[in-house]
Amino acid sequence: MEYGILGLIILIADIYAIVKVIGSGASTLAKILWIVGILVFPVVGFIVWLLAGPRGGTINV
Repeated sequence: MEYGILGLIILIADIYAIVKVIGSGASTLAKILWIVGILVFPVVGFIVWLLAGPRGGTINV
């Protein structure tokens, strides 16, 4: 049972990361690479995205 809950938490975190990547101001290629990295390596990809991923789509003028 505890593995199911852990898996669900990882799935939710990965979906959150992918949505944030899609909404970021990064180039299309960078978005694709981040999404592939998150999907191929769910836990490590999410942690790397948290540390170095593209930031939100807000524009500071």
